[in-house]
Amino acid sequence: MDTLDYIVVGSGIAGIAISERLIEAGKRFVVFDTGDGTATRVAGGVVNPVVLKRLNAVWKAKEFMAEAGPFYKRIADRIDTRFYAETAVCRIFGSVEEQNNWTVASDQNSLSPYLIPKISQPKNPHVIAPLGQGTMKNTFRVDTGALIDAYREFLARKQMLVATEFDHASLSVTKSGVEYKDYQANGVIFSEGSAVVQNPLFTIDALIPKKGEYLIFKSDSLQLDTILKGPYFVIPMGNNLYKAGATFAHGDTSPGITEKGTEQLIEGIKKMISCPFEVVDQVSGFRPTVKDRRPLLGKIEESPVYFFNGLGTRGLLMAPLLSEWLFQYMEDGISLPEGVDIRRYV
Repeated sequence: MDTLDYIVVGSGIAGIAISERLIEAGKRFVVFDTGDGTATRVAGGVVNPVVLKRLNAVWKAKEFMAEAGPFYKRIADRIDTRFYAETAVCRIFGSVEEQNNWTVASDQNSLSPYLIPKISQPKNPHVIAPLGQGTMKNTFRVDTGALIDAYREFLARKQMLVATEFDHASLSVTKSGVEYKDYQANGVIFSEGSAVVQNPLFTIDALIPKKGEYLIFKSDSLQLDTILKGPYFVIPMGNNLYKAGATFAHGDTSPGITEKGTEQLIEGIKKMISCPFEVVDQVSGFRPTVKDRRPLLGKIEESPVYFFNGLGTRGLLMAPLLSEWLFQYMEDGISLPEGVDIRRYV
C-alpha cells in the first residue's frame, strides 16, 4: 500500500492551488481526476477584484490580489507554460449615472488601485460605447484550459495523477487517516467543485451549483486588445477568436448548452460590438456558489476529511490565498477565517 500525506480529489483551480502548496512543502500526494469538464476550464479567466455591476471591492480584495499574481507566476515557471497575461478591462457605460458612480468609486482607497478615474472613448471603432468607458488596471487573464492541461501533464510526469473517477464508497476514514484502495494517507482533500453535492461526506446544505454558458465567436475585423465588459465579458483569445459570457441560468440544472443561452449571449454581444462575427462554439459549466457567497474550507466533522470548495465566480482570484489558509489549517492547526470556515454551516 502506497503511503501518502494527502489524497486530492479534483484538479480545477482549487485542486491545482492546494497541490501547489503541497508541492512547495514537500508533501507526498496524488490527485484523482478524470479530466472531464470543470467550471474552471469553461471560465473566462478574468482575475479582477472589483464587482463591476455595483462598483465595490471583492471581500479581502487587496489580500487576494497580492497573492494571486506571484502565485500564478510560480506555477507558470514550474510547469513551463505561459497561461496568463496582464490585460486591461474596459467597462462600457450604459448611463450617465454609471459614469458618475465610476468617478466616485475611483477615489475610494479600496478601488483606486484598480480603477482609472478618467472616462475615455474606445479607440476601437467597432466597440459600441456612446457614453464612453472606464478602464481597469492591474488586472490579468488566465487561460484556464492551458493551465489545466499543462498542470495535468506535469502531475502525470511526476506520477502524481490518477486519471480515474474517485469512488467515495471505497474510502475508509478514521480519526488518524484515510485508506483508499491501494493508498493510505494522513488526509483527503475534496476539491470537486459543484460535483461535491454528490459526495456522501458533504453533509451540509450550503452549495448551489449555478449554470453558466459562454459563446466562442470569431471576428476578423474586431481586433480587440482589451477585455470588454458590458452585458457580458468579451475576452480576446487570440487568432481572432473571442469568448463571451457568462450567463447566469438560475434554477437550470440541465447539462450542456441551451438555445436560450445562445440567444442571450448573441443579443449581448450585438450591444457591445458593431462588426460581423461568427459563432464557432458554445460551452457550459456549473459554478460552485455558496448561499452566503463565501468559500467552504476545512472539515465538517472531526476526521481528516477536508473540503476546498465554493469558490464561485472569483475562484481564480481567491484560490491562491485560500489554499495557503487551508494548508496552514491542515498542517499547523491555524484557525481558518470565520468567513470561510465550512463549520459555519454545521
